[in-house]
Parts: sequence; structure tokens; C-alpha cells
Amino acid sequence: MIKQRAKLLSLLLSICLVLSLTACAGRNDVSYSDATNWAYFENEESEKSADVFFICPTVFGGDENTFNMAMDDEKTREYFLGATNMEKGIYDDDARFFAPYYRQAGLNVYKLPAAEREQYFEVACNDIKNAFSYYLKNCNDERPIILAGFSQGADLCIRLVKDYAADADFANKLVACYAIGWSVTQDELDANPGIEFAKGESDTGVIISFNSEAEYIDDSLMIPKGTKTLAINPLNWMTDGTPADKSLNLGACFTDYNGKITKEIPALTGAYIDAERGALKVTDVSAEEYPPVLDIFQEGIFHLYDYQFFYRNLEENVQTRIDTFEKEK
Repeated sequence: MIKQRAKLLSLLLSICLVLSLTACAGRNDVSYSDATNWAYFENEESEKSADVFFICPTVFGGDENTFNMAMDDEKTREYFLGATNMEKGIYDDDARFFAPYYRQAGLNVYKLPAAEREQYFEVACNDIKNAFSYYLKNCNDERPIILAGFSQGADLCIRLVKDYAADADFANKLVACYAIGWSVTQDELDANPGIEFAKGESDTGVIISFNSEAEYIDDSLMIPKGTKTLAINPLNWMTDGTPADKSLNLGACFTDYNGKITKEIPALTGAYIDAERGALKVTDVSAEEYPPVLDIFQEGIFHLYDYQFFYRNLEENVQTRIDTFEKEK
């Protein structure tokens, strides 16, 4: 009798443990059927030609005990929406816009040793995968897709492309992946067949990426010393070191958190791709005038200005690639 009771108790404890773990798993998964978990969810019928799935850059600082943004953090959500608005205008002239809130890794994660960061990026990545899967199943309806992001958002864009690289349906719908402000190496392309880097201004199904910095910089968070990243110049849409004069810059635009352009400067700067680092060297602005702002970057890193310096050129290029895609398909 005692043995039977012990077995029954053990069975009940096992069932409770399973139920507890299941409940925890449910709490840990963000539900993207809930509209409050989207900064933008433009799922109405539209004459616009494509959809944009946009991944916000890092706006969460974190602290000594917190390394991922909480989904109910209302203050950070305000920053999240604002940062998204700053770049939304580049993409949404001819596209519906989808941008999920997600448990992004905080700025404090980037200060950790590289080996310790991944656990926090995995949380963010899992949310983005779930959000994108929900979008594909419930919203896409065979429409062309633009993936777009900046900084951490660009990193997560690249991870998505890797996950879907072998998916023919995804490949047939991908206009382009604008992964601005993050590194993509040739080794990554070699390890992920089906992923291509842009070669010009109108090829489709490709990754577009660059990292802006002063000419004297030889080391950064995005491009550590000794690393060679791939890049395309947003002024002449070339991938070699051919310099682009500032006259090719259609307009640097500086926006507020509502997405309003507060200042526009045509021909602000030229740029060229550095042969050793693959960085986009910016030629006509000073590090003093455009400081890094965040303490994880040294002076001369123009990371925060990747979109702003080349706003009008990027805006025009998004439409060029959409038009090309439509003609091809």
C-alpha cells in the first residue's frame, strides 16, 4: 500500500511538473495574434505593391539584472515606436508596413563577452521568427516581401534570411533584405547556400548592407579589426572601392520620433568602400559634428547615421527594387 501511494504521488508530481513547464512555455511565447504586440500591422487591402517586415534597432538599455526588453515595458515601447518611425518613411511609399514588438537584447548585452551574448539574442530571435511566421500565414497572401532592419534589427533580418534560405516560396517572394548597420561576411554566404549579397542597384532577392565610419577607423563593434565585411555603396550602388562624390547624395534626412523630417541636406557627404575592412568610409562629415552618442561606439563610428546620411538614396532604391521585382515576376 505504501509503495502504491508513493508511485501515485510520484505520478501526480510528474503531471504537475509537466503542466507547470507547459504553462511557463506559454508565458514565454509572445502571441502575435494579439494586435498590441505589433508597432505596425497594416493588414488591410491595399494597392501598394509589396509588404515590409521591419525589425526595430536597439532602444532598450537594460541593467545589471535585465538583458531583454519586457513586452509590457511601456516606456521602452515608446522609444521602440519612435525609432521605427524614424526609418519607416524610407520603405512604406509603395508597401504595407509590419513591425513587431519583440524582446530585444539590451545595449548592455553588447558590453558582455561575445560568448555570453547569444542567449539574449536567442530570445529576441525567437520572437522575430514567431512574428514573421504569423505574418506569412495570416497576412502575406503571396505578396512581395521586403525585410528591413537596422543594427540589432539588421542582425535579426540576416538570421531570418538564413532560416528561410532553403524555402523556395520565400525566395520567390523576397524583393530584398535591407540589413543596414550589421556585418555580413563571405564565410556566412558560403555557409548558407541560397543567400546572395547585392551586386548593383536593382538586383532582387539579395542582402543590402553597409556600416558607415570615418576614414581613420580600423576597429568597431560591427566590424572588429581583422574582419572583412561585404558592403554596397548606397550612393553609386557599387561593391568595389569606386568613390562616390557627395553630388550623388540625393539627401541626408534627419527625422524625429514621429518620422517627420526635421532637416534635409542634399549632397551632405560622399563615400567609398574600404578594401581591407569592407566598411563604408564617409568622406565629407566630421566625427565632432556627428558624434556616436552611445558609449558602446567610439568617435568616428557613424552607426547611428547609417540611414540618415543616405535617406533619399535608400528611399529611391527600395522603389527601384520593387519595380524590378514586379517586372521579373
